[in-house]
Amino acid sequence: MPPDFLTVVDILGTAAFAVSGALAAMEHRLDPFGVLIIAFVTAIGGGTLRDVLVGNVPVSWLHNPTAIFVITLAAVAAMLFGSYLKHFTTTLFLFDALGLGLFTLTGLEIGMRYGLSAGICVALGTITASFGGVIRDVLLNKVPLIFQKEIYALSCVIGGSVYYAALQMGVQGNWLKIACILLVFFIRIIAVRYRLSLPRISVK
Repeated sequence: MPPDFLTVVDILGTAAFAVSGALAAMEHRLDPFGVLIIAFVTAIGGGTLRDVLVGNVPVSWLHNPTAIFVITLAAVAAMLFGSYLKHFTTTLFLFDALGLGLFTLTGLEIGMRYGLSAGICVALGTITASFGGVIRDVLLNKVPLIFQKEIYALSCVIGGSVYYAALQMGVQGNWLKIACILLVFFIRIIAVRYRLSLPRISVK
């Protein structure tokens, strides 16, 4: 694998989630500073938790000026051009789904780099992909999608598990990584399109 492939994936995921966070903040009519803050926590929240869990401190974005630049640029672009987006909700959803796929791969690769077990690697991929959105929704006073019936984190688990299993069977190549990203992306889209969901649990 080219050493910069994962870096490209990380940058794309950061940008996707930053735009997702910025658009969500704009839907709630926050001021520019609020939009920037929500963009930051959406983009780096999951990765920060992942780094703390594996002992990678200081966390990656503290010594990565590229991440800060990408988030700022993405948030500013969303603020400048958000009003021109015809399908605001659809755009937010697509950026969020893309971020899920990109960051699932990033978290998985970091888990494998530390020599962790299959389950932990998949969990790290899921945490990296979904917990920025959790923090975003909490700050915006919404119930996070991961805690609702929608198939959200489950798409990360499925995509990550397939990717890890393929590696164990000797499958290699950047195309496999791209396939993992697209699998998570399309599972999320199909689940929403056809209203596929997990059953609700309640106490009667």
